[in-house]
Order: sequence, then C-alpha cells, then structure tokens
Amino acid sequence: MLFWHVPAPNEAMLISGSKRQEQDTQFRIVTGHGSFVLPVKQKARMLSLALQEAEIAEECVTQQGIRLTVRAVCVFKVGDDAVSIANAARRFLSEQDRMEELVGRIFAGHLRSIVGGLTVEQIIRERSRVAQEVMAGSHGEMEKLGIVVDALQIQEIEDATGYISNLAAPHAAAVASQARIAQAKADQEATEREQQAAALRAEYERDTAIKRAGFTAETEQSNARAAQAGPLALARASQEVIEEQTALAERQAGLAAQHLEADVRRPADAEAYRQRTLAEAGRDRAKFEADGTAYTERTLAQAQADANTARAGSLRDGNQELIAANMVVEKLPALAEAAARGMSGARLTVLNGTDGVNEVAAGVVGQGLAILNSLHQSVPPKSNGVQRSVPPKTDGRPLRAAPENK
Repeated sequence: MLFWHVPAPNEAMLISGSKRQEQDTQFRIVTGHGSFVLPVKQKARMLSLALQEAEIAEECVTQQGIRLTVRAVCVFKVGDDAVSIANAARRFLSEQDRMEELVGRIFAGHLRSIVGGLTVEQIIRERSRVAQEVMAGSHGEMEKLGIVVDALQIQEIEDATGYISNLAAPHAAAVASQARIAQAKADQEATEREQQAAALRAEYERDTAIKRAGFTAETEQSNARAAQAGPLALARASQEVIEEQTALAERQAGLAAQHLEADVRRPADAEAYRQRTLAEAGRDRAKFEADGTAYTERTLAQAQADANTARAGSLRDGNQELIAANMVVEKLPALAEAAARGMSGARLTVLNGTDGVNEVAAGVVGQGLAILNSLHQSVPPKSNGVQRSVPPKTDGRPLRAAPENK
C-alpha cells in the first residue's frame, strides 16, 4: 500500500511526528511488523540491526614498557530492545556508515588501557582474558550507545623489538632439538631395517647367484669339452709344426753365424791386424829415420870440427896436399846429406832397428873419413921441427885430431 511501511527483519523503523510516544523517545519504534505513515505529518526512517564488524589495529605499551601492535576483531550490533534502539538511533541514525569506525575507536582505547596493565607473557598466554576485560571495560559505554558486543577476538600480536621471538627461542630450540633427536632415532631405525632387508636380499641374491653360477659352469664345461676337441687336435699339430720350424730356424741361424765368422769377422780381424802392423812399421821407420838423421848430423859435426883443425894446421905449414884434401872435406857434408836423403827415400828393411840405421850412416861417413885419412898418410911430415899426428885407421866411428906439440 502507498502509506504502509514494513521494516526488514534486521531493521527497526522509526516513525517521528506521531503523537503516541513510547518511553519518552519522541518517536515510535516499529520492528517485526508494518505500520501506516501519514504523509507530511509523519516521517519513517530505518535503523539497521544487522551484525557488523570492526577491525582494530592499535599500538599498545605493556607493563614492561614493550611496544606491541595488537590486531583484534569486534563483532557487534544494535540491541533489539527499544532502549538500545532508541540510544543507537539518537547517535547513529544519520551516520550508520560510520558506526564501525566509532565502535572501533572505543574498543581501541579500552584495549590500550587493558594491555598497559599486563605483561607480554600474560597477553600471549591469556588472550581470552584480555578480550573479556576489554568487553567488560567498554560495556557501560556500549550500553549507552545501544550497542551489544557479540564477540571480541585478538587475532595477532606484533612485536617490533623481537621480545616475543626471544621468548620463543629457547622453547623453539628445545622443540627443534627434540625433533632432531626423534628424527635421528627414526632415521636410525629406518636405516637398521633397511640394512637388515638389504642383508637378507643380498644373501638371497648370493645364494641364487652361486646356484646359477654352478649350473652355468657345468653347462659351459660340457660345451667347452665338446668345442675343444677339434681345436685341441689342431693345436697339437700346430705345435709340432712350430717345433720343426724352430729347429730349422736354429740350424739356419747357426749356418748364418758360421758364414758371418768366415766372411766378415775373420777378414776383418786380418785387415785390422794388417793395419796395426803397417802402422807399427811406419812408426818404427819414422823413428829409425829420425835417429839416423840425428846420428849423422852429430858425426858430421864432429868430423867437420876435426877437419877444420887439421886444415888449419896444414894451411899454417903450407901443405898443398892437404889443401886439396880440404876441398874433399868441405864436400863431405854434402855427400853425407845426399846419402841420408837417399836412405830416407829408400825402402830399406832394417833388421836390427836403430843400431842398423846407425851402422849404415856410420858407414857412409866412415868412407869419407877414410879418404881423409889416406890423404893424411900420403903427406910426409916436414922437418921444421913440428910433429903431426897421423890419424889412425877408422872402422866407421868418428875420429878426433890429436893436439899438436909445439
């Protein structure tokens, strides 16, 4: 109907302008049924009686001076009785959307007051007590506002200083230690069971493998005997062939060694012996030639000295024969040198070594001295009172002139 208004089950209809008043509210409260509202004379307004929720996040300081942030949830509604509806209507009818904020502020103040008289341990362990004390502390105010609190729950307590974490640390460590010990025992028992199961499984597998290996060995042995019959005969025949080939190779090696001995080693030894002999002969010949040359030079030097002495005496006495002999003596070194060169270039075979060379050289020089001796003997001594010594006959050795007696 046009002027008939019916409130919802969770609403209260407030009709103002009516002469009929209830409990001095100056307006009529209608709940659960409809009512006529006269236009112009009356005005109807609706007040929500539905359940509402207010979230509280308040920073509080405990009795110990520790700063905590307490988060709570408050569930409330407008009371169903006429007094509560009238009180709520007077305060929130025009600001129903701000009801949650206003109620939350009221509860936040009571929460700070209650937390300030408790310790952190009490707040953590007795959250329900905190909630009840907050509800009890705000009951009078809520009643004046027409609010009925159905529940107040503390959801979370945040500690920026780490006090709560430190409180929980020993217990957490103990619990963690017990958990580790329990886990270690469980792991040990599991490991032991696994080891036992593995040992049983390994034993079973070992027995099975041994039996299987025995069957396989017998089978393979039989197959091997059957398969080796032919190859064994072939191997024996091959062994006999190898033995014959080895003997033949040994005989061939011996024959090759004999050929090597006859064709290579003996000629090589002979050639080496010939080379050593030639080298020794060349060495001896060079030595003989050097010794003969030295001996010749010494003999000639001595002979020339003696001849010079005799020539000086002859020239002093005017002996013309000896002057002629002097010329022979002067040529004697040249003759001896020519004889020596002829000996050095000649291929002589000297049987008695150095003595033989000396004898040859002495013979050449001795011939020259023999000529000189004959010249001395052919010249008679003068009668001026000077006696001359006559050189004796020589056998090839060098002669020395006797000193003159004045």
